[in-house]
Parts: sequence; structure tokens; C-alpha cells
Amino acid sequence: MRASKTEPASDNPSDSAGAVAALESFMPRVLSRDDGPLYRQLVAILREPITSGTLQPGTSLPREADLAERFGVSLITVRQALRDLENDGLIKKRAAKPAIVTAPAAPAMPSFGFRSFAQIAESTKGRALEIHSYRKERSAAATAAFGLKPDEACHCLRATLHQKDGPTGQTTFYFPPAIGSRLKRADFDDVVVFRAVQRHLGIQLSGAKITVRADIADEALAKALDYAVGGPILVIEMLYLSAEGEPVELTINKNRADLFSLSYDAPNDLE
Repeated sequence: MRASKTEPASDNPSDSAGAVAALESFMPRVLSRDDGPLYRQLVAILREPITSGTLQPGTSLPREADLAERFGVSLITVRQALRDLENDGLIKKRAAKPAIVTAPAAPAMPSFGFRSFAQIAESTKGRALEIHSYRKERSAAATAAFGLKPDEACHCLRATLHQKDGPTGQTTFYFPPAIGSRLKRADFDDVVVFRAVQRHLGIQLSGAKITVRADIADEALAKALDYAVGGPILVIEMLYLSAEGEPVELTINKNRADLFSLSYDAPNDLE
């Protein structure tokens, strides 16, 4: 394959401001009907430098007539190949201008409802919990949630939630002294911690009070989550209650906002 070349864009203001791909950007090849439909062969040739990153988003492809001449095919074949590439989101066709390479679509962001314990558990699917520590700590948030004395410590589990591509959130779990003293680090054997607590202690949770707020990543959190300092963080605080209405667990999730979101349906209940 010959080295990729680009040509400067035209000075005409109506032309694209990006580079123009030279014909040499595409591997020379004789197309034959014996190898299948010509347009599909052409699609494969045009696709390679786009998907490999050789042609950057905003680069204009050669003119249809030039592509037809280079590969010895008709304009109809070239246009069909370009339609397929556009349908795949790799290029954008333009009236009276060469097509341009488009930026790859952003991956869909997972979004969850958190309307039930099942939905909370679903948000951890495909993820793993990396536990850092389990020890007694003082926390203003836990003190308020559990009704503790100002100088009273509670048990705290610190962990990071990972998916296959890296960390997605930092999670801290607080337990009242009466609950935390009955748990040990080895008991947290489920990525869904409240489920492990129920199983090991033989208790039944009745529900959770959930608060969502926005924050930004400080230097320490950004480093832990492989994220930009100042990047948006979605904080979710969940206070789990026993069947008697007593607090059992306070969970504080600090999620990368580019990897996690919440969504809800709102019925029209106004008359």
C-alpha cells in the first residue's frame, strides 16, 4: 500500500475547509465481477483508510469521477459504494461536492432508572468491584444519616467500580456500628453490596432513599477514575432501610458523567 497523501483544500469558500484525500490514499486494485459485486469491493477499499484513521474526520474524498476512473468502474458503482459508507456512518455525502469523512459516533451511554432494587442491581451488570479498605471512619454524611454522635465512627467500605475499559465510579459504603461490626471484608463478595449485606446478615431491606447531585472531579478522584480534573461527576447517595425503617447502609457513588446517567419516565398527572 502506498503512503497516504492529502492535498490542500481549495481556496474557494464553498469548498470544505479540511484536507482532500489523494487517490493514492486508497489501495490500487483491479476489480472483477468474479469477486462479487463491484460496489462491495469498492466499499472495502474506501473503508480501510477511514476506519484505520489514515483519513481523519473532515477529509474530503476524491471526486466520484476520479474514483470511477481509478478503479475502472461506473459512476453508478461509485455512488452505490458511497451510499453504503454513508449508511455505516463513515462519510457524509454533499450536493455538488465530494463526500467527507465523518467523526465516529460516540458510544451510547448507559442510562438507568433506579426505581427498584432490581434496576439498581442492573446498573452493575458487566462491572466489577475493586475493594480498597474496610475500617472504621468518621463521616459527616454518615453521622447525619445514622443519627450518630459527632465523634462516633462507623464502618466504611471504600471501592472502585470497573467495567472492561476501566474505572467508571468510586463508591463508599457506610454502615451503622451495629451493622458494620457484624461484617468483615470477605463478606463483600457481590458487586451489589446491599445484596451481600442481606445475605450475610439474614436481613431484609425495605427500600432506599436516593439523592442525586452534580459535582466535579478533584485531582484525587480524577486520577482514580482516569478522568479529567474538573470533569463532571454524577453523585448518587442511597440510604438503605430495614423492614423496621432503620438505616442499614449509606452508599455514595461518584460516577463519571460520560459513562453513567439516570433517566425516568414522567407521566402527565396534571388535570
